[in-house]
Amino acid sequence: MREARFLLGGPQGAGLETAAQVLSTAFAIKGYYVYSYREYYSNIKGRHSYIQVRVNSEKLPMAPREEPHVIAVIDAESIFHHFNEAANGTVIVYDSATSSRRLEGIPSIEPETRRRIQKLLQREGYDTTVQGALRYAVERRGARLLPLDYRSILKRVAEKTGTPLFKARRFLNTIPLAASSYLTGLSLNALRAGFERRFQGRDGIVEGNMVVASIVYGILEEEGVERFNVNPPRKREGEFLVVSGNDIVAIGKVVGGVRYQSYYPITPAADESFTLEAHEDLGGLHEEKGGILVFQTEDEIAAISSAIGAALTGARSSTSTSGPGFDLMIEALGWAGINEVPVVVTYYQRGGPSTGLPTRGGQEDLYNALFAGHGQFPKIVLASGDHQEAFIDAILAENLAEKYQLPVIHLLDKFLANTIVTIEPPSLEDVVIERGALTRGGPDYKRFDKSKGPISPRALIGAEETVMWYTGDEHNPEGHITEDPENRMLMHDYRMRKLEIADEEIPEEDRAVLYGDGEDFLVIGWGSVKGAVLEALEILAGEGFKGAYLHYRVLSPFPSKRTREVLTRYEDSKVILAEHSVRPLLSGLISMHTGLRVRKSILKWTGRPIYALELAGAIEKLLDREEGVEVLSYGA
Repeated sequence: MREARFLLGGPQGAGLETAAQVLSTAFAIKGYYVYSYREYYSNIKGRHSYIQVRVNSEKLPMAPREEPHVIAVIDAESIFHHFNEAANGTVIVYDSATSSRRLEGIPSIEPETRRRIQKLLQREGYDTTVQGALRYAVERRGARLLPLDYRSILKRVAEKTGTPLFKARRFLNTIPLAASSYLTGLSLNALRAGFERRFQGRDGIVEGNMVVASIVYGILEEEGVERFNVNPPRKREGEFLVVSGNDIVAIGKVVGGVRYQSYYPITPAADESFTLEAHEDLGGLHEEKGGILVFQTEDEIAAISSAIGAALTGARSSTSTSGPGFDLMIEALGWAGINEVPVVVTYYQRGGPSTGLPTRGGQEDLYNALFAGHGQFPKIVLASGDHQEAFIDAILAENLAEKYQLPVIHLLDKFLANTIVTIEPPSLEDVVIERGALTRGGPDYKRFDKSKGPISPRALIGAEETVMWYTGDEHNPEGHITEDPENRMLMHDYRMRKLEIADEEIPEEDRAVLYGDGEDFLVIGWGSVKGAVLEALEILAGEGFKGAYLHYRVLSPFPSKRTREVLTRYEDSKVILAEHSVRPLLSGLISMHTGLRVRKSILKWTGRPIYALELAGAIEKLLDREEGVEVLSYGA
């Protein structure tokens, strides 16, 4: 087979993320394409988390996929969360000591989840123990069981390493990791490379983990456990990156010239700033430019305000946040709008409203980004669909902000932020830095002089012999406060015309990108649904359905002409929206700008990602209907 799919489950804080990083890196070093996605509760330690890993020999997977080949877990709770996700032939690796654990005796499972699992098992005639859930997985789903005595393995590790058993328990997460590696034919040497990359310079930890792996491999070899046959990887030349969505945005900002980043810690945005903090000193990369100043502020209001201040001095600046933090930034965003400040807000969406689902994903903040702020002022809104786009858009956001002298909002989401992939280093050949209309100022400089058009040459605070005024009030060309009606009309009109200029200059085919030319149906979407849609199209093509996907990358200024041109090729009943929202948002935006009505939607608001198979099934159901909504819910 060309692909292996893993689901690794365990309690938060038990090293599950480390295990997935080691597994992903080991396969990446061998030349495979790797996709790894993490789901977790909003607590520091103890609650259930899981990671899905896809390893492909031919191409990079772009979305999570159902039907795992291996479900490998640390604890009993993970069995109860995932036993019903087993497919025919799925191998479930678990601790044999947990077989008698009862669902009712696991306090960390939420009451609603417990009742749902109880109902399923009891309806099908199984008791509510781990053994009952595993029997269901075998008899109803076709799974295969691979029990291991985790305590016995750790005792052998303690003996071999000469450490107490309680210290050997820190290697617990390596047991399901090693079993997963063995099942897919990964060698111990390859696994060692993964550990060495993860624990650079910490040889004791590498060796301890390799003792565990060797013991597990030995047990499985003795028992003659059958291994999967994953195809050898297609030959890959050159270097590669193993990066999360947060990481690739940070890399894009470095390349794009960002030299000031502010933030207040919030999930899932904070990891981007942590990556930048770890690389503030650019060393010999840009010695003449200095490093990056990454500043953790006391709140989100201070974060955007300081980024605005940095932008006024000429530094390329940005701030990074999520929904609740963005809400706090909105008044300052309006200040940036009326003062034509080129500031970028990197906005990672999650489940709302309020604190909502702080560690789960969503796309319900689209209108919040588009219409944020009282009054009207121009802003550009970008939305990235994958890691490559996120890198490009991090640079593009800064270019557009300075070129048109306005705020730019770069929309991402938790799904993209917490996905790790192997990609080739993005090409720098086409990277262009556009700083817009700059001037040295002078005694007669007027910051908001509109005599030559809506975009005034921008002098920087501190320019020699240059005085300028910035205020939150309406102002005249010098920046002084005035409420004169003619001046108000002039200044407000000029600001808003910037969006018209951007609409004329940014190619619409770049703002709404068409994938495929199938005439049977068209899916429309934005953000990280891209990967699931493209894979769903492949699945449906195998069943004889020919579809296409219109992917929106710029939502303001909205690509109205492109939208009309593509959507009118299809009958109304053949256009389907896919979105992470409880009500269709992109459909409303299309109606607002074009008058066209999208009659079919596939929606998901569980906080979990859209999976390729569930999406393909929903599309197929809608093809025979004139209109309607399909609601998705797969995922623990």
